[in-house]
Amino acid sequence: MKIAVACDHRGVSAMHRVVMLLGNQGHEILRFGPTDNGQMFDYPDAGYPASRAVSEGKAERAILFCGSGVGMSIVANKVRGVRAALCHDELTAEISRRHNNANVLCLSADLLGESLIERIITAWLGTPYDAGRHERRNAKIAEYEELEAKNNAHNPN
Repeated sequence: MKIAVACDHRGVSAMHRVVMLLGNQGHEILRFGPTDNGQMFDYPDAGYPASRAVSEGKAERAILFCGSGVGMSIVANKVRGVRAALCHDELTAEISRRHNNANVLCLSADLLGESLIERIITAWLGTPYDAGRHERRNAKIAEYEELEAKNNAHNPN
C-alpha cells in the first residue's frame, strides 16, 4: 500500500519510527514535513499536501503526526475526499475504519507511546470498511462536502 506520512516538528521522532515500521511491512512511503527535530515546522504545511496525496489518489492512506493530533485532523478534513480520524487507541482506530472508512489517521506525537502508536497503526491498516448501514451515513457526509464546495464556489467570502 502507498501511504503518505507527515509530521510537524513535534512528530519527527514518531514519524521516523513509523516510516521504518511501514517500510518493514512492505509499504511504499511518501514523506511530508521536517526530517530533524531542530527545525520548526507548521503542521498545515505537511498535513495538507499529505492529505491532498490521498485525495488525488497518489496515496491510498495517510498517517499524520503533530503534538496532539488535533491540528492535523482539522487540516486533513479540509481536503475534499479525506475522512481523517484522530485516534487514541486500537478501538478508535478500528471503528474509524469499520464505520467511517477513514483514509487518514491522525495521531498525537506527545501523548501516545511508541508501542501504542504501533498497535493503533496496525489496527487501522488491518481493519476493513464494513459498509452496510454505515454507507448511508458516509454518503451523507460526501453530499455535505459537495454542497459546501458548491456554496464556497458561489460565495467566496
